Amino acid sequence: MSDRGGFASRMGVILATAGSAVGLGNVWRFPYVTGEDGGAAFILIYICCILVLGIPGMLSEFIIGRHGQSNAARAYHFFSGSRLWRMVGHLGILTSTIILGFYAVVAGWCLQYLFASITGTLVGDLQYVTDYFSTFASHPWKPCLWGVVFVLLTHQVIVRGVQKGIERASKILMPLLLILLVVIVVASCSLPGAGQGVRFLFHPDFSRLNHHVLLDALGQAFFSLSLGTACLCTYASYFSRDTHLLRSASQIAFIDLGIALLAGLMIFPAVFSVGVEPTQGPSLIFVTLPNVFQQAFASVPVVGRAIAITFYALLVFAALTSTISMHEIGTAFFTEELHMPRHRSAWIITIVCSVLAVLCSLSVGAVEGISVMGQSLMDFCDNLTAKFMLPLGGLLTSIFIGWFANKQIVRDEFTNHGTVARGFFAGYLFAVRFVLPVLIVLIFLHQFNIL
Repeated sequence: MSDRGGFASRMGVILATAGSAVGLGNVWRFPYVTGEDGGAAFILIYICCILVLGIPGMLSEFIIGRHGQSNAARAYHFFSGSRLWRMVGHLGILTSTIILGFYAVVAGWCLQYLFASITGTLVGDLQYVTDYFSTFASHPWKPCLWGVVFVLLTHQVIVRGVQKGIERASKILMPLLLILLVVIVVASCSLPGAGQGVRFLFHPDFSRLNHHVLLDALGQAFFSLSLGTACLCTYASYFSRDTHLLRSASQIAFIDLGIALLAGLMIFPAVFSVGVEPTQGPSLIFVTLPNVFQQAFASVPVVGRAIAITFYALLVFAALTSTISMHEIGTAFFTEELHMPRHRSAWIITIVCSVLAVLCSLSVGAVEGISVMGQSLMDFCDNLTAKFMLPLGGLLTSIFIGWFANKQIVRDEFTNHGTVARGFFAGYLFAVRFVLPVLIVLIFLHQFNIL
């Protein structure tokens, strides 16, 4: 290892990298897409997409990051010897910074709802909860404040470094997230009529399968595992030389899938119990579910309140594990490229993302005119990164590893110089060369509603 430090344990590698993948999308997007696309039938296709797209994509970024032992831009340059490919690293750094800016807004909403659940102000009928969300989201300063607070929480982890900050936080946050998730799953599955939700989640309805389901599964596998953000590349630069990359990628994908399934078990039994259909986006976690918890535990209000507190604490932890990784990408870049102390580099990202978070928050409704191409700044940043920048980064990485990178270096990194996973290398290389580019292009076309 170089003097820039690294993860101190294998557990730290797995929990930190899995934490970068596990986020709010696991809690609301996966259950929603699963519900729209046939329940268990979608899950089966999603698992196949993880195997074919997700794990090879993760491995590609791991190989670049560990070989380079540096920030994403320098790692691509070191691997390729070309400033052209270095731009792929720059793209990932820019993408993660933009995502952190608007992601902090939603994470700030989670902080507000955690606070409201603790103080007991998030109690009322569906109309009250709906009005509560719209009033808060359009408030001139409250959501801005919570968004900045969340960036500052992330900053406090990052300035402590890789081992004392990222690894230590991941070893606390990930087990807590899992414990809270299991608590809510047990409570949700104990409700009357919850079995219907469990059956929906695990009983395949193959009649609803079509090409849109396949494309949704591809997109979920790609975005859920943080491909294209340079996060995996950056974290891999802190891996030890004897880290088993294939095993680590498989374990991280399994953890990500497991938490997504637990999120489904948390949501579907509860919403089926009270006869509510889950909806997409903020309305699910900030409107539908608060009302669901109240209805489901109406006979024991204190339990409903405890579940709400637990749920929003879970969301905060899930968001924080993701924002830590996004912050680290830019912090590592400025630290190494500008030869700055880590705390100063972290402040650059913190300030930039705080300003972006404030502007995105204001664009939602508090201030008119903060828009780009007819969209609010927040929607524009979301669409720009999800529909263009992330798939582009993933596509260029697969093309680089598959067709331009030194194959002996790729083989050495994949197999730890011939000591592990040698039998899988040919399959991996075939997937990166021929399968991943095609699948990512399909994701591109699906994002733009062409397919």
